[in-house]
Amino acid sequence: MDGASFITALKAVGAGLAMVGALGAGVGIGSVVNGALQAMGRNPDAAGLIQTNMILGIVFAETIAIYCLVVALIVLFVL
Repeated sequence: MDGASFITALKAVGAGLAMVGALGAGVGIGSVVNGALQAMGRNPDAAGLIQTNMILGIVFAETIAIYCLVVALIVLFVL
């Protein structure tokens, strides 16, 4: 195995490890939606306010996944 292919393999492993952080975002989004749906079921009159806060929570959790994707792409194509 030459050095160039070894570096390419390490880049692929690094990018894969960077994307592991997206698991946390998926779990976070599921938790936010679960809590919001339970709250809406208990108090349907507050569904509009709960839905707004749910969307904000999803956006903040999704930001982590986007950061993981950016780091993985930097590892693959820049380093």
